[in-house]
Amino acid sequence: MTVSLPRTAVLGGSLAVVAALALSACGAAPDNASTTADGKSAATAASATAFGGMDALVKAAKKEGTLHAIALPRDWANYGALIDGFQKKYGIKVEVENPDGSSQDEINAVTSRKGQDRAPDVLDLGSSFALSAAQQDLLAPYKVTGYAGIPAAQKDPRARWYNDYGGYISIGCDAKRVKQCPTTFKDLLKPQYKGQVALNGNPTKSGSAFGGVYAAALANGGSFDDIRPGLDFFAKLKKNGNYTPVESTPATVEKGETPISIDWDYLNAGYADEFKSKGVDWKVTVPTDGKYAQYYSQAITKDAPHPAAARLWQEYLYSAEGQNLWLKGYARPALMAALQKDGTLDAAAAAKLPKVSGTPAFPAETQQSKAKTVIAQGWGRAVSG
Repeated sequence: MTVSLPRTAVLGGSLAVVAALALSACGAAPDNASTTADGKSAATAASATAFGGMDALVKAAKKEGTLHAIALPRDWANYGALIDGFQKKYGIKVEVENPDGSSQDEINAVTSRKGQDRAPDVLDLGSSFALSAAQQDLLAPYKVTGYAGIPAAQKDPRARWYNDYGGYISIGCDAKRVKQCPTTFKDLLKPQYKGQVALNGNPTKSGSAFGGVYAAALANGGSFDDIRPGLDFFAKLKKNGNYTPVESTPATVEKGETPISIDWDYLNAGYADEFKSKGVDWKVTVPTDGKYAQYYSQAITKDAPHPAAARLWQEYLYSAEGQNLWLKGYARPALMAALQKDGTLDAAAAAKLPKVSGTPAFPAETQQSKAKTVIAQGWGRAVSG
């Protein structure tokens, strides 16, 4: 959702408010709290209007009282502020299991806990993993109030998933440990970077690492239809000793174990802010030879134990408040253009985003699916030995 993806890497290590899900394995059919007096069920509501309006949704969600989430590190794209803001606004407890988990871990939790009250209510997935979850019929259709403002290319026509926030693959570098920081993928092959170049996870499980391989492919003659040059690039990095299998996390960055990290720009920018006071001079560059942008996607699980809270969480994330909180975490929110148009965008936060030029393009569903297959078949061979 590793800072990886593992989604993730939990930046900084503050995990307050993160609670493990209850270990109960009992059934999780929605109770009366998820149903209105006139018989409308939150579990099947495809919009707040279909459930009777936002007031009815808020009332039902408060009765449920809990939201089960998974793989949401508090320092990943400012999720800590989002979690705290939702809890304060609605008085609903957000329980986050396995904050360091990957997108695949999220899908595994849904499939293995179907019918259990400890199943995840909501998911935050790398886009290719959202497509997989939809294909497996794990997601519930739901249109948030701001659905129309989400670009068509960034949402499922059936509203089973839609993009929430995103950014560009970037190269982060500890300028105090690395004499001359690399700014392109070509630079990363230079001999002075031996044992220093890391990814944020394994690309077969991690959205950020998957994006890193895609960006490397674009930098080396590949395309959205051909990610194989990205595998070849990492095979070269491995062969010349520059690639390190240590997954980049806030802890490895602070300790100097991963002085060069290929990761999303919003995470690397967060490192720069977070570790400045600790003496780490973390530089961030979006490589000109491999510009790859991608978003993560939100979804509600089809069998969510707390269906009203799950839908209210989505409404909060896609409100101006929620979208601007992602922006403050250096991530580009899906509704950024819509917020700018209606005057609710946090302009000061937008001005701090890492600079890039041009309009980002995104791989289509079929291209991502093909790329995932190629990665699954070839990653082990590329970096083994």
